Amino acid sequence: MFYVKNVPGWERVLRVVLGLIVAAGALALLGGVWGTLLALSAAGIVASGLVGFCPMCAMVGRRLDKAAKQGK
Repeated sequence: MFYVKNVPGWERVLRVVLGLIVAAGALALLGGVWGTLLALSAAGIVASGLVGFCPMCAMVGRRLDKAAKQGK
């Protein structure tokens, strides 16, 4: 792989759930250009949750410890 997962499992679930809520809310409540931009931003958060890698976290040096990687 080209990347190492740097987002723990609980945070991945949180990113997916909240990202979907924000995207749906942005499209439903805001609409137009601003709603679309906010929904696309939320889609990026959902993608990082699904993949388990956050580029911004990697830039600041965030890494998972070995116990978190093994699910212990």
